[in-house]
Amino acid sequence: MHTVRFTGKDTNDKQFVLTLKKRVNDYFKTNSISTKANWQMIVKTIMLVSSYIAPFVLILTLPLSGWQGLLCVFAMGIGIAGIGMGVMHDAAHGAYSRKKWVNDLLAGSLYLLGSNVLNWKIQHNVLHHTYTNVNGLDEDIDYKGPIRLSENRPLKKFQKFQYIYALFFYGLMTIVMLTNDFTRLKRYAKMGLLETQGTSLKKEFVKMLLRKTVYLLIIFGIPLWLTTFNFWQILLGFFVMHWVASIILSFVFQMAHVVEGAEQENSAHDINTEWHVHQLKTTSDFARNNRLLSWYVGGLNFQIEHHLFPGVCHVHYKQLAPIVEQTAREFHIPYNLKPSFRAALLSHIERLKELGSH
Repeated sequence: MHTVRFTGKDTNDKQFVLTLKKRVNDYFKTNSISTKANWQMIVKTIMLVSSYIAPFVLILTLPLSGWQGLLCVFAMGIGIAGIGMGVMHDAAHGAYSRKKWVNDLLAGSLYLLGSNVLNWKIQHNVLHHTYTNVNGLDEDIDYKGPIRLSENRPLKKFQKFQYIYALFFYGLMTIVMLTNDFTRLKRYAKMGLLETQGTSLKKEFVKMLLRKTVYLLIIFGIPLWLTTFNFWQILLGFFVMHWVASIILSFVFQMAHVVEGAEQENSAHDINTEWHVHQLKTTSDFARNNRLLSWYVGGLNFQIEHHLFPGVCHVHYKQLAPIVEQTAREFHIPYNLKPSFRAALLSHIERLKELGSH
């Protein structure tokens, strides 16, 4: 696998990293706070998991009309996106608990979307977090269908309108993953990344096939068995659930990295920047004062803090953000902050326009 080295030698950047780490560590020590989940996170986990399961139970147990069923699957889409951002994400980073089995159990909530935890950990934890916004290594800025997200990728004429059609293709993300997980797993095996995770292609392929089969049997088979909805109605509900979840997940992630002010790099050469500083240059926070949004998206609007301290549970990001921002300002390191959800969304749309025109 081709890799990129971060070769920053600027003494100011190095001092920034040392100072920031000390201040964050001092925050937890002074306040005698664990870096992992607290009781509020446990309550939140129960609420989010229930927001997905409860509508599904209603579909299976009550004689619902078509519109009522559609409302339930819409709610399931919102619920599963919340689980992905607010529960699975922390657990897959090992940030939920100090106990591995707890993290593994909650990371497995990704199977509720029909996706694969190992693939996600490689794509997100290994590639995205290590090589944030580095073209050719960070798959988050690969083409998403006809959507160009990297300035280092070839531009096609029709992408001039990508800021318009992006909404539809963002909505296909989790549905596409149902099948793309297999090709992605094979690609990771060729890159040698499965070996680093202590497993093999054959073993993971069989496990993935079994899990996806069970998922489809549950999500299609049980409603066919217990409800009066026909196959095509269930298929429509399945699509709506995934489309809603995908729209939410796609926009939240893109508004943290594909916005104005977030730099991009090319994997053709090493990067002459200290890794922590690279994270600040390629990442953006948004809507930090929106408490409801922060709760629902699992603190992913504090993306800078998450990238600098991925092993820290997101319930602490709001307190860490002023420390990170102040330290960055002191050392003249850029700190990209969009004041609201609307501002971040508009900035992402503007960036899509830029990437679609030159």
